[in-house]
Amino acid sequence: MDAELHLATAPFRDPRYAPRRLEVERRAGGEMVLTNPTPYSTRFQTMTAALEHWAVAAPNRPWLAERSGDGWRTMTFAEAREQVGAIAGGLWGLGVVGPAPLLILAHNGVDHALIAYAAMSQGMPIAPVSPQYGLKNANPERLARACQVLQPAAVYTEDAALFAEGLAAPALAGLPVIAAKNPRPGDIAFEALLKNRPAAATAKPTDHAKYLLTSGSTGHPKAVICSHANVSLNSAQITACFDDSDPPVMVNSAPWSHSLGANSILHMSLHRGGTLYIDHGQPTAARFGETVRNLKEVSPTYQNMVPAGWMLFVDELERDEALARRFFERVRALQYGGAALGQAVADRIQAVALRTVGEKISFGSGYGATETGPTACNVHWANDRMGLIGLPIPGTSVRLVPEAGKFDFRVKGPQITEGYLGQPELSAQSFDDEGFYVIGDAARFIDPEDPALGMVFDGRLSENFKLASGTFVGVGDLRIGAVSAIGGAVTDAVVCGEGREAVGLLLYPNPRLSPADVAAAVRAGLEAFNAKARGSGGRVARALVLPDAPDAASGEITDKGYIAQALARSRRAEAISRLFADPSPPEVMVF
Repeated sequence: MDAELHLATAPFRDPRYAPRRLEVERRAGGEMVLTNPTPYSTRFQTMTAALEHWAVAAPNRPWLAERSGDGWRTMTFAEAREQVGAIAGGLWGLGVVGPAPLLILAHNGVDHALIAYAAMSQGMPIAPVSPQYGLKNANPERLARACQVLQPAAVYTEDAALFAEGLAAPALAGLPVIAAKNPRPGDIAFEALLKNRPAAATAKPTDHAKYLLTSGSTGHPKAVICSHANVSLNSAQITACFDDSDPPVMVNSAPWSHSLGANSILHMSLHRGGTLYIDHGQPTAARFGETVRNLKEVSPTYQNMVPAGWMLFVDELERDEALARRFFERVRALQYGGAALGQAVADRIQAVALRTVGEKISFGSGYGATETGPTACNVHWANDRMGLIGLPIPGTSVRLVPEAGKFDFRVKGPQITEGYLGQPELSAQSFDDEGFYVIGDAARFIDPEDPALGMVFDGRLSENFKLASGTFVGVGDLRIGAVSAIGGAVTDAVVCGEGREAVGLLLYPNPRLSPADVAAAVRAGLEAFNAKARGSGGRVARALVLPDAPDAASGEITDKGYIAQALARSRRAEAISRLFADPSPPEVMVF
């Protein structure tokens, strides 16, 4: 109890947030509109405007760094501007610059960033797809469908040998291929582009900067249009959440095929003149060691990871005092995204911070979608309570429309997409009568009497389901609560039970623990969770620990690290049958 009281009363390190501002409009029928009136800069409205600025203002400051042997390959702002210009000239020489995009099959990397910004500088959109699409043994249909939507003009790959299967796909036949490593006969070597006369940036704020794929609930790819202004102004909006002129230092692995990594991390580092250390680790037991290695060398000022990463990292922080000292040396804000983080994990991280530097570190999250920039809301005040999605960021309005006992969450602001490439009807259907983007999620207030305390995610309206009894199951809250109650013995869960008598869970085990330890933790955790549950829709009746980890190649776990619930239920149909079998098999826990 003493430790809990100490954690509750300990001071925060100053996260350097600007004052919280919120305007609330209450309408008939319980509808509300929340607006953040804080001003934000419109100075940079194209993807390379900030690069031009920092190349002059801080020419020798590193923008990007990635591992090179035991050290780091760095790229300063001045070097980046020079090389982006040369590559842009090379793209003109190839005759590929135009409205059709540059398809990118590559992991995060310095060269990936350089060619992406070079293409965008000329008004040529980029289309970075998940590296999984082009690697060995990938499902060829995923790349074929992506190309059908995108109709690319050329392809960039980090390594033509590594992505040989993807590059050989019929969907890419006849397209020019630019390869940073191991170019095949006929491919263009990336190095050759660097020898061209620089081309000045010509892109306009309204030009399409990139197309980011999202499937939503359909399973078929849609290409979200991200204009130069959408991405640039979203970075400006997030910057306005802070009262902090210092450039951020980040160590991050979020993939650039998604808006979080590409826009909120990569472009944010450029917008604010910061330094991004590209992390090639992943939030898995097998690959997280690389992230730890990087964080032993680099002290970030801001750290964003998916919950699976934080769950692995807290173990390392608790057992490695030197790592903890290095990590907490100057970090001012922690953030998680992609899924919810359990309070118990966050409290363990704060306990290490207190023991190490005598202060808590503000720990929050944001909220949005690819279509919203991605950031529509975030926690921009000192906080250590998990589960919040915050409040609208500067220049953003959120419309909350009552629906089935929840608030349907809708967004308007300069970061919102104009729609989907080649799908004008779907684009039009995505906006309501007032021009708000309809995201399909629900939100609720911590305290309905005081909206300024923030909102929490209240489930995806299309993801929730009903039991056979008609009882409603809020998938998001149940999954978060159950996984938090179990603790680190599982990494995530699939919520099942639509049309059945009760709720069941499929659980992904922590590979570092024995099956017996996982089973014991699951049983104890779910018994405690059920003791506090209300109604059959909030109680877990059955649980089955899966034998393996989520399958990234199939899309069961996304690049961002969260479980695609509907796809997982489809892939695990046999396990679901066992979960609800009568009589239940011995491996199924019944509560």
